[in-house]
Amino acid sequence: MSAGEFDFVVIGAGSAGAALAARLGEDETSTTCVLEAGGPDSHPFIHIPSFVAAAIGREETNWRFATVPQASMAGREIPVPRGRVVGGSGAINGMVYFRGHPTDYDDWADAGCAGWSYREVLPYFTRTEHNEDLPESVFHGKQGPINVKLVENPNPLNYAFMDALASLQYPACGDFNGPDPEGYGRRQGLIRDGRRESTATSMLKPAIAGGQVHMQTGARVARIIVEDGRATGVELVDGSIIRARREVVISAGTVQTPQILMLSGIGPAAHLQDHGIDVLHDLEGVGGNYQDHVASPMHMETDDTTSYGISWKVLPRDILHGIQYLLTRKGPLAGNVFESVAFLRTDPALKRPDVQFVFQPARRLTNPKVPFPLGHGYAISPVALYPKSRGTVRLGSADPAAAPVIDPHLLEHPDDIKPLIRALKISRAAFASQPFARYEGTEVAPGPDVESDAQWDAYIRETGYTVHHPVGTCRMGDPADAATVVDPQLRVKGIKGLRVADASVMPRVIGGNTNAPSVMIGERCADFILGKPPLEPAQLPPESVARYK
Repeated sequence: MSAGEFDFVVIGAGSAGAALAARLGEDETSTTCVLEAGGPDSHPFIHIPSFVAAAIGREETNWRFATVPQASMAGREIPVPRGRVVGGSGAINGMVYFRGHPTDYDDWADAGCAGWSYREVLPYFTRTEHNEDLPESVFHGKQGPINVKLVENPNPLNYAFMDALASLQYPACGDFNGPDPEGYGRRQGLIRDGRRESTATSMLKPAIAGGQVHMQTGARVARIIVEDGRATGVELVDGSIIRARREVVISAGTVQTPQILMLSGIGPAAHLQDHGIDVLHDLEGVGGNYQDHVASPMHMETDDTTSYGISWKVLPRDILHGIQYLLTRKGPLAGNVFESVAFLRTDPALKRPDVQFVFQPARRLTNPKVPFPLGHGYAISPVALYPKSRGTVRLGSADPAAAPVIDPHLLEHPDDIKPLIRALKISRAAFASQPFARYEGTEVAPGPDVESDAQWDAYIRETGYTVHHPVGTCRMGDPADAATVVDPQLRVKGIKGLRVADASVMPRVIGGNTNAPSVMIGERCADFILGKPPLEPAQLPPESVARYK
């Protein structure tokens, strides 16, 4: 049953897919169809920045995947939230705008991703960016469609966090997307006029209104149609077929992009045969190389009411904040809670930060049914940035409705837990410093009795989680490398007219949040498809070039 024909079919309206489709829509000679398995991004929890936990908690907007039991994390199944809605995971994430360390991309280039060095990708970041706070420069754009800004009037606890790290002799950082993203400081987020900013809201919807891009929601993909070695369309689970005259691009994310490829007969032959799937192309790298960032928190509780949180003591304040947001789109509800951060080297011998210290000026959530903190407190969640463990995504069944099997092998490599142990010790020292003294916080997790490395190790494995940055399952690189899935122009090896554009192509996870790099990947893919010359590499200041070496 044919349901239409377009020049380009993009699977997934997430951060990368929405940006990609919008850029394809700028070509007036072609048509593009975006297929999104989820529904529209109409629920208010998505758009109110402080409702992050509520957005993630909705089954209607989250696929709610989980890993298989992780042997190195006390046998626990770890949640893997993925966006099930227009905007993808960019509609339920923490709205953080961070690109990673400049050397991350040079590492990609060195690993066989020609054209993906920092100088070459930086212009694609700035092309998309409209930075409210920082001047236009080689590092920042002011003309792009995506709004980036500091959260206004951050909670005072953020300044205690920054002062505490200063007292421990760590440096300040005024721009985490500038030449040297190391130190502590306020962080920028994807927020516009008190509402969440995503590529769906800022790029895709205007492109749809322009008439060149069509979007179909509730469109779950069963397989890619391949004829004579070329991708010619997509079959949905309802049997309908959308034809692609020129190309199909999968932007379904690190978990579902390899799932769709394998359901289509593209992947490790033996695994496909185990599920009764005819092998169209034996591509062993599909679903491998899975990586994610592991975090482990230090939680403090206090009777002081400075933090965000709901309690009888501050109920009138909370009500006023709600009224303030309804009337002006300002106040605490207009922020994403993640207002300050630090990227630090937990070992001075390292060349770049190995841990992200995420500060939360609120008590931890204790009831999963209540997406707001009850009571008062604050926390630091250290995130290990460069894991060595590698995992897989595999099919659970040949049924497209079956959840994929996610086995990231978290903390399996013995080196992966060491930065977290060092970071939690730094976090305890920060909370014990003078800037936090006035808040009289009590450490409730892990608790003051945890002191030895063996105790820290056990605590991390028993309580750690990921911060939802899965990458790598359709690794980009030299086509001659059997472990790669796509070439540096994101073309799937061995299949014509088929590309992948999302975080799954990253050969190695960047040292930070993955949303902004995913958008950059979508931007680059559009230029590849349309045959545009690459943007001129950034002319970096000499002092910054020397710093990266």
